[in-house]
Amino acid sequence: MYKKILVPIDMAHVAEGKKNVGDALEHATEDAKIILLYVVEEIPNWAAISLPADLIDRSLAESHEELKAIANATGRKMDVEIRTGHSYNTILDVAEEKEVDLIIVASHRPGLQDYFLGSTAAKVVRHAKCSVLVIR
Repeated sequence: MYKKILVPIDMAHVAEGKKNVGDALEHATEDAKIILLYVVEEIPNWAAISLPADLIDRSLAESHEELKAIANATGRKMDVEIRTGHSYNTILDVAEEKEVDLIIVASHRPGLQDYFLGSTAAKVVRHAKCSVLVIR
């Protein structure tokens, strides 16, 4: 059983994220702290210029509300965070910063590019300083 669990959720795959939250509850102690994390990849300036001014802020607010809804549906208090950066680096940074003892991360079926570049889950597994549960 784990006391601090980080559950990164890709908002493009919310169903997988909800399943991972359920898995976190199964692996958590009764008083465990569970952190739901959404990492937003940085948008290059040349691309951001052509977007409506409030689009990014609205998207982040909607994502935050959706994460809170996922947490509230469990009946347990969970922390919700949204960070900007590269997915695997940010996941590892938050895990270290929050001193988590388990990261539960989804792994999508790998395509050919994943074998050459490595998926986010694979990078987290290779570099995490804590236990990592990969759910497929």
